[in-house]
Amino acid sequence: MNARLLFWLLVTVCLSTASIAEAQQPTKVPRIGYLAPRSAVPEEFVQGLRDFGYIDGQNIVIEPRFAHGKFDRFPHLAAELVRLNVDVLVTLSTPAAQAGKKATSTIPIVMLAGGHPVDEGLVASLARPGGNVTGLTASTGEGELEGKRLELFKDTIPKLLRLATLGDPQRNDFPSVQKRTKHTAGLLGLTVQSLEVRSSDDLPNAFQLAAEKGVQGIYAFRHAPVLTGLKQIATLAIKHRIAAMFSDRQFVELGGLVSYGTSFGYLYRRQATYVDRILKGAKPADLPVEQPTKFEFVINLKTAKQIGLIIPPNVLARADRVIK
Repeated sequence: MNARLLFWLLVTVCLSTASIAEAQQPTKVPRIGYLAPRSAVPEEFVQGLRDFGYIDGQNIVIEPRFAHGKFDRFPHLAAELVRLNVDVLVTLSTPAAQAGKKATSTIPIVMLAGGHPVDEGLVASLARPGGNVTGLTASTGEGELEGKRLELFKDTIPKLLRLATLGDPQRNDFPSVQKRTKHTAGLLGLTVQSLEVRSSDDLPNAFQLAAEKGVQGIYAFRHAPVLTGLKQIATLAIKHRIAAMFSDRQFVELGGLVSYGTSFGYLYRRQATYVDRILKGAKPADLPVEQPTKFEFVINLKTAKQIGLIIPPNVLARADRVIK
């Protein structure tokens, strides 16, 4: 065997060995951190990932962390996910997104925020978020949704005159939401009583005060003490025979009277779209924040009966879903 032939034979062997070694290198499986108030990753989000070919446990890993209603746990849980060096951090609720942003300025965050993300300091603008946070908001931003919700509430209870708002005064958006609500309520001929709750422990006293003031309807803001106490609010409303309105369908499924708001199932799927784009190289700073475009009106007839309320037929006909 001459020297040239031996040389090329050695080169071929080396290249083949390198190719085999490269082929045997394990493909990096992306890790998706999921930070949320409740104890389950929404099926719509999981299905949304599947639509893009991502299957948990196969070609991605979802690392869920849940606050179980204790929002003060978010900073600790966010820091834990950052230490795991997840590729994307998905957050559900404004406090979760804020905790994520404080924990990291480099890991991309795909939020689903309840309030307006600019007002809450999460992004610079909706069109160009800047930084490492993008995603979706359940807020329309200008009060149209609050106005529509109050109009539907008044149509549901034609005799409604005295309304109480239920919200957390510690939230940054509390003054603006309260102001918009009072303005719209005034146009509908309603007087407004403010019930302030800083934790779910304040709910029984708030409803007791509402009953003493002759309040006929409770309009709940999408704040932490409300989100963690939806079942409790539904139960207290029935106990005091007060109609209650909230933004999320889950409230009505738990026994609340009526809800009108964003279709969260659709938003969960849209979060998966953001995750896909980021995993494929897009930067959060360049992905505009989306506002909701799909809404749903849900009524619980069983609850209406329990509080002695007859829902007008024309209102029932407008509902997207009626729970009997």
